[in-house]
Amino acid sequence: MITLRKLELMQDRVCARKLSIIYHDAALALHRGEEVSLGYLRSLGPLFHSGKLLPLFDGRRKRIDDLLQKVERQSGVELAFTLSDLSTEILAVLGAEPSDWDFTEEDGKLDASRRIVEDHILVLDRLRSPFNVGSVFRSADSFGIRQIILVEGTADPRHPRSLRTSRGTVDTVPYEVMAEEEVAGLLHAMPCFALELGGKDMRSFSFPQRGACVIGSEEMGVSPALLACCDQSLGRASIALHGTKGSLNVSVATGILLCNWCSV
Repeated sequence: MITLRKLELMQDRVCARKLSIIYHDAALALHRGEEVSLGYLRSLGPLFHSGKLLPLFDGRRKRIDDLLQKVERQSGVELAFTLSDLSTEILAVLGAEPSDWDFTEEDGKLDASRRIVEDHILVLDRLRSPFNVGSVFRSADSFGIRQIILVEGTADPRHPRSLRTSRGTVDTVPYEVMAEEEVAGLLHAMPCFALELGGKDMRSFSFPQRGACVIGSEEMGVSPALLACCDQSLGRASIALHGTKGSLNVSVATGILLCNWCSV
């Protein structure tokens, strides 16, 4: 727990950022039913009226003061939501976005041994967006993917933006970068299918107990070489859409696919 003295010695934006993290962590702890030091949290309020932070929060003075007053009289889950609002309000002043990545310690690691792993492989065929790649890793961790194969040209899972959305799962799901020719050879040796437009409705698709699924790039889909491998095996699975758009974000579509495949 950082002392008030240390907070007072920080630069204004650094201090504000630290306060946001303190409030966020306390909100999560209260929401889980854990004990927090209400006295400590309430002692932070005067910092917002100090010479250091007063100019920074001048434009949101009423909102901040209203939240601080609630902190003085609330407890439990009710207080958790107020602290979360206060944390987000500070981030808004700083021009930052609330993200759970921001509140993870640098040495925080996930316990990969807790995963229930299926004999399922995911092939990412030239996904260009690091955000999408990271998001796919997070879904893959949740739905038991044994390995992710990245076709050369796919965004690096270690890119800062991938790490931001993956939330540590690039360390729990094994992955390998391979040339398209190598991937095609691998697919020929196992049941495989593609998540692609124009295929069989996922709700009636015959998912394999073991095998691989190929996810195509955001703009061009699955490459002809890999699509041919899938068509020779199990074919294509598609998501029935009922809106105005012709497709879903690739990471969202992958999450839907993995949930269905994991349920087999």
